[in-house]
Amino acid sequence: MKKRLLAGCLALTMLFAAGCGKKDDGKADGDALSDSGEVIIRDIGPTTATEDNYRVFYEIFVGSFSDSDGDGIGDLRGIINRMDYLNDGDDGSGLSLGVEGLWLSPIFESGSYHKYDVDDYYAIDTDFGTQADLAELVALCHQRNVKVILDLVINHTGRRNPWFTAFAAAHQSGNITDPYYDFYTWATAEDRPAGRTFAQIPGSSDYYECNFSGDMPELNYDNEAVRQAVLDVAKFYLDIGIDGFRFDAAKYIYYGDNQRSADFWVWYMDELRSLKPDIYTVAEVWDSDSVTDCYYPALNCFNFTTSQTGGLIAATAKGGDVNSYTAYVESYLDRVTGLNGEAMIVPFVANHDTDRASGYLPSANGRMQMAANLYILSSGSPFIYYGEELGARGSRGGANTDANRRLKMEWGDGDTVRDPEGSTYNHDRADATAAEQMGNADSLYSYYKKLIMIRKANPAIARGTYDALSFTDTRVGGFTASWEGATVAVIHNTTPEAQTVDLALVGISAASLNDFIGMGGAKLEGTVLTLDAQTSAVLTVG
Repeated sequence: MKKRLLAGCLALTMLFAAGCGKKDDGKADGDALSDSGEVIIRDIGPTTATEDNYRVFYEIFVGSFSDSDGDGIGDLRGIINRMDYLNDGDDGSGLSLGVEGLWLSPIFESGSYHKYDVDDYYAIDTDFGTQADLAELVALCHQRNVKVILDLVINHTGRRNPWFTAFAAAHQSGNITDPYYDFYTWATAEDRPAGRTFAQIPGSSDYYECNFSGDMPELNYDNEAVRQAVLDVAKFYLDIGIDGFRFDAAKYIYYGDNQRSADFWVWYMDELRSLKPDIYTVAEVWDSDSVTDCYYPALNCFNFTTSQTGGLIAATAKGGDVNSYTAYVESYLDRVTGLNGEAMIVPFVANHDTDRASGYLPSANGRMQMAANLYILSSGSPFIYYGEELGARGSRGGANTDANRRLKMEWGDGDTVRDPEGSTYNHDRADATAAEQMGNADSLYSYYKKLIMIRKANPAIARGTYDALSFTDTRVGGFTASWEGATVAVIHNTTPEAQTVDLALVGISAASLNDFIGMGGAKLEGTVLTLDAQTSAVLTVG
């Protein structure tokens, strides 16, 4: 994470011009580009404000996680009941997974099983519980030093949202003075832009924009009242103790216009940071790095380049060249920290919108373990998808339904949670249930638990200045990370055979072996490190 700000600025000037699009003439406050088109390096305050955000997060698809009341639907009380599984508040106990943050899928009132079409932002869906349940969960998490972020969907709402009902009524009556008349993006039949999706407003000749679904009308962010409304929603949940948000569909605020969308997020995040300087936020910008870079002046983005079956993590975990992976991470960090001094990488292998990782990275041959090593023993804030630690499987498949990627958590202790509506997956669900794996020191669950403990014991891994180590003539690779006067090295061997490397050849003249994790062992003799197949080592340098 070398702070090459000038170089980053010069390089990103060209990138923004290509990836983010030309700005409108009316430049709003907080724009990411100057009038000349150059990238503005944003200083959003001292790094100590967000130093505590380098955490291992755990994504929970709430309706599929744990059911507390026997209706088959996961709920907030179910998460409360499972906190000892997630984090028991004692880093030294070794009895819990040890995650440091929770991302909850949308919990607001909605008619769908997934809740990405919000009907009321101020009401918890009755399937999931109450505001009191949320407050209790947050309080319990904070007692255990666990942060909670909500999935905030503000690109669109549900059609049953009172905002949309009022919008439709205003168009039905032709009342252009109604404050909701322009609350959503709309067009006449003749003026609908090409390349975007519209549906007719019931009882009107006008059409509303709905690029995701007819049930998901899109808000009009040229309307200041809309901006204030979504700001008020975030303020409400920050006031009750929520630590931050995952922002869904962040690049679609202005459909097809990354620069205008990015400018919105600069404004929005400036407002939120004025309320909570250490707010944790991450955006879903499902696109190439050249596009996610447009959004980094405002906030961190999930890294899709390294995720999923075709991503760098999977390719490397299958025996690929670690040097290529670490060189990418270093380049990424150099670039995004040049855009925003608070930037970090946010890696993952799978989430609720992708096929489960264990389907293409089996733990039986060590590939799931190596993938976990690569992204958890690394810089930034990694996200584990619920059940990943059990080897959970699920894919969209021929049924073409995302419900198959959001199957129930396999607790194995009588939990009554059921698969979500529309699921058809009938194959093996996981390596074993949570109950079986928690009592097995050789299970994938125990592996993840140890991995997180190693990361916590070496805080420089997440927070430190990242420098890729350039090994030659080998697929073994790694990096050093320096933080608060300490330097650690993380070295990975993803190959199926033991490998030996001389650390002196990459500038490490003295080191000691802190720990190792993988399918074998590690040995350090002087500066010569031997790593068994599919094994990683953590060393203190100097």
